[in-house]
Amino acid sequence: MGVIKDQVSCNLRSARRTKGLSQSELAERVGVKRQAIYDMETGRYVPNTALALRMAKELGCRVEDLFALDESEGEKPVTLVEKMDNVTGRVSVAKVRERLIAYPLDGRWLLSDGFQAADGLLSSDCSQVQLLQRTGHLERKIVLLGCDPAFAILAGHASRWSADATVHCRFASSHLAMERLATGYAHIAGTHLHNPTTMESNVALAKKILTGTNAMVVAFSFFEEGLMVAPGNPCQIRTVADLAREEIRFVNREPGAALRILLDEHLARAGLTGECIRGYQKLVASHNQCAQMVAFNMADAALGLRAVAAAHGLDFVTMEAVRCDMVIPYDFLDLPAIKVLLDVLQTRSLREELSALPGYESTCTGKVVDQV
Repeated sequence: MGVIKDQVSCNLRSARRTKGLSQSELAERVGVKRQAIYDMETGRYVPNTALALRMAKELGCRVEDLFALDESEGEKPVTLVEKMDNVTGRVSVAKVRERLIAYPLDGRWLLSDGFQAADGLLSSDCSQVQLLQRTGHLERKIVLLGCDPAFAILAGHASRWSADATVHCRFASSHLAMERLATGYAHIAGTHLHNPTTMESNVALAKKILTGTNAMVVAFSFFEEGLMVAPGNPCQIRTVADLAREEIRFVNREPGAALRILLDEHLARAGLTGECIRGYQKLVASHNQCAQMVAFNMADAALGLRAVAAAHGLDFVTMEAVRCDMVIPYDFLDLPAIKVLLDVLQTRSLREELSALPGYESTCTGKVVDQV
C-alpha cells in the first residue's frame, strides 16, 4: 500500500457502514488486519489494485465508489442561481445533471447562529468556482428547494441514516421551487399549495411547470397555515377580514408564495382586495422574516405556519391545513442521496419528530401522491 496523496478521496467508511460491517469484519473478509482498514479510512494509505478489487466485491460496489481522484483543485464552470448580496464569493455547490450549480451562502436570511461552511469560492465574474470540497462529495449532495422549515429536519435524519446523503435545503416559494426544478437548478421541489376543490393543486402545479419531465410526487408533511400575531392577540385578529381595519399593520409574502395565494382567496371570499389592507404591498421573503416583523412589533399580523409562530413565542390564527409535497424527477431516483431520503421518509423517528412540531401531522409522510 502507498500513501494517499491529496488528489485521492476515500469513501470506504461510508460504504462499509452502509453494508453494516465493522472494520474487523471487513478486514477478515479481504484478508488484511483491522489496522489496514483504519489507515485507509483515515487517509493514511491507499490499497493496491488487488485489495481494492476485493473490497469492492465484498461491499457490492465499484472501486471508483471507494477511491476516486480528488479534482478539487482548479476552477470549474458553474451556474450561479441567485444574485450574490456581497463579494465574499462563498457558495454551496451541487451537481445537477452533469452541471455544477451554486447558491450563495450569504444574505439577510441565511445567517442564523453562525456561518455555513462553503463548498467553493466564486470567481469575480461568477462563472467559475474554486472548489473547497472533494468532487466525490458533490456526487452525494442534493438540493431541496421549498419553504417547509421541517425540510431541515429531514436533511438531519438523512445525514444520520447515511454518510452518502447530504441535503442542502434552500428556501423558495412553491412556484419558484418548481420553476428552478424545471430549469435544472435543484433535485427536489417542495410545494404546499392548498386545494380549493378536489383538485390536487401541488400535482397540477408540477404538471404545468415540469413540461417534458416525468416526476414522482411524494407527501412530506401536513401543517397549519395562517396569521401570526403578537402574544395574547392584542389586536383581536380573528379572520382575514380584520386585516382591513385601518389600525392593523400587515406584512405580506411575495407573489407565487403558497401563503400569498391562500390569503388572496380568503380575501376574495370576504369580498375584499389587497388594496383594503395596510401593508399588503410590504413584502418579506420567508416565514421567519414574517415572524420577526411581528415579534419586534413592526407588524400586527403576518403570514406563516403555526410551528413558526410557536418558535417565536407568537399566537396564531389558523386559516387552513395543507399538505406539503416533494416533487422528484424520475432521472434522480437512482442518486444515492435520493434513495436515502426516500428510505428516511418511511422511518418512525422522522414521523415522530414531525408530529412533535406544533400544527404538524405526519400520517401522510412518505406516501406517493401521484406521478406527473
